[in-house]
Amino acid sequence: MSLELRDRFFALSAGRAPAEEIDAYRAEVDATGADPAATVDGLAVCWHPTARFKQVRFVDAERLDAGVRDLFARPVAAMPDLAAVFADPRELSYRTFENILPLDRLFADVPLDLELTGREEFAEGAHAFSLRLPAAARSALEGLDALDLYVPPLNASSRGGDRFVFHSALLAGALGAAVRDALPDAALDGFAHVNPVFRGNRFEPGDANFHSHLDTPYYDAARNHVSRYTVLLYLTGGEGDPALDLAGSGALTAIEPFTCVIFDQRYEHEGRPYRDGRKVFLRTELIFSGAGLDHDPEIGALFGKATYWTGESVFAPELARHADDYYNRVAAAHWNGLSPSASGPEPFVRKRFRGVEYVANGYDYWFPKDGLSPAECAAITLLDYFNCKVGDSAYRTLCETEVIEADGTDWIPGLLARGRGERGESPVVPFDKSALFPEPEEPETDDLPDCACPLCAGDLGATFDTSRNAEIIEHYARAQESARADIGPAPILLLGEDVLLDPDLFVVEGDRIHVLGKEALTPVAFASCFGGPPMPSADSYVATAATLEAVHVLVPPILFAEDGDCYHLKFDFFRNTWTVGHEQSTVSVPMIRPFDEEDLPEDWEDDYDDEEDEDWDDEEEEEEEAVPA
Repeated sequence: MSLELRDRFFALSAGRAPAEEIDAYRAEVDATGADPAATVDGLAVCWHPTARFKQVRFVDAERLDAGVRDLFARPVAAMPDLAAVFADPRELSYRTFENILPLDRLFADVPLDLELTGREEFAEGAHAFSLRLPAAARSALEGLDALDLYVPPLNASSRGGDRFVFHSALLAGALGAAVRDALPDAALDGFAHVNPVFRGNRFEPGDANFHSHLDTPYYDAARNHVSRYTVLLYLTGGEGDPALDLAGSGALTAIEPFTCVIFDQRYEHEGRPYRDGRKVFLRTELIFSGAGLDHDPEIGALFGKATYWTGESVFAPELARHADDYYNRVAAAHWNGLSPSASGPEPFVRKRFRGVEYVANGYDYWFPKDGLSPAECAAITLLDYFNCKVGDSAYRTLCETEVIEADGTDWIPGLLARGRGERGESPVVPFDKSALFPEPEEPETDDLPDCACPLCAGDLGATFDTSRNAEIIEHYARAQESARADIGPAPILLLGEDVLLDPDLFVVEGDRIHVLGKEALTPVAFASCFGGPPMPSADSYVATAATLEAVHVLVPPILFAEDGDCYHLKFDFFRNTWTVGHEQSTVSVPMIRPFDEEDLPEDWEDDYDDEEDEDWDDEEEEEEEAVPA
């Protein structure tokens, strides 16, 4: 059944199946349950669709556990190393919204001598070119559509068609060289490169339009880079009504294959399918030096909200329109400054996590002060924003959530006050990490014997104390050092279903909560011991006492204020002046396990050499002869 579900998914995706057949298939998937088969990028995945695992993604097959790797489909004949996995969309966060595929391999042996010719400026700052390229390069680009890597976009409510996202530094470099030769000098002032992340888009006749929108500029604070122009490379030609409309400033009705359009990102624009035939195009940006930029923290707040509502729209689809609205307001503000927001209610979510109730909008977080510290509030904010895994579940799936649309924020303290008294202990517990690393015992024995037989090992047996053997203790100390290096800098630890925080790594200073970040780790190599007849190596007695998820965050300070009976936190993860990251890693805490006779393989005597036995007897006879009477 599971294989049939898997294969039917790709068969139905490849063609235009009747709606009744698709509906029947979806009902079958909704009635199917399964445990995750693997974990990729922190996402639990299955090899066929189920009621939980519904979002298809593509990953390098080598990243899957060897024991289950062959269960995952390889739907792209030209790329047999690419496996299709099905993820739970509720586990997505800003890090995993997009499934970016590395496709430089497709262009590695292809001549990419690109030339943009016949420039036509059809609106101010909007240019159309014909792309000349070698036949092999044309074939490689046309072949992207045949790979059929498309998936429905998260913002499907505001656009039609399908898309996939890929990375190719080779294609970007070749296109960048062509742009330098083709655009007017005035348009190239400060030009750095073409963004190597491409979005492949496919529209069929009758698909919904890509609604009028502004492209959100790319921004890299570390390099002071910003995008200023959108690049559209049409791989197929056709006619639309129009096919591309720059908000009335200019339009293209007929487009030839391999037309390249470059336009200023200040333009609001809309795309429509061709009247006949498939519309396939790539989208990327021209990146420039960001000299002279101003910064407005309110723009960052809007972008944080947009990203947050994108994730929350998986649970509440009505939030998708708010995310789109915020993205458009952010894009417009980058070029024209922030304009006053339209009057009307804004979205919020009221959440309850293990008895703690709070209100959030992706930038502002309100918590009741009663029984909570600012550090606990900050920890919950980070778990929510990054949708961390708690045990086997994504954080947001563990929350009771209610969407509220309201004017202003004056109503929030009263709402949280009404929930006071219903809460028990804090779900985020301060924890002393030193308890995970008890000091080892004093050694009573030194090296392990070469083998486990009674002659070599003496009294080795069920009473042998592994916790007091010097060689085992040495390996235990190394394992502790490795685990401590990862756990020590983590402000939040997830031990099964328990959420623990290190209060020393949440520093409240004035109106800011500083979450201290992680330093680079130094890997610790473990040596192995060998002997035979086989005595298990010392490091084999170092087992796992507990497995924790160490949540490492490198984030800007969280703004913090007291608002009546509430803590009001403001968290802008994407602020322009910071380069930041987030990581969640699994760490095993070591323990020394006792010796057990089952450690010895049953067939070790089969490998024992008779000649070695005779040599042993000869040595014993020689030793006896050497002893004086």
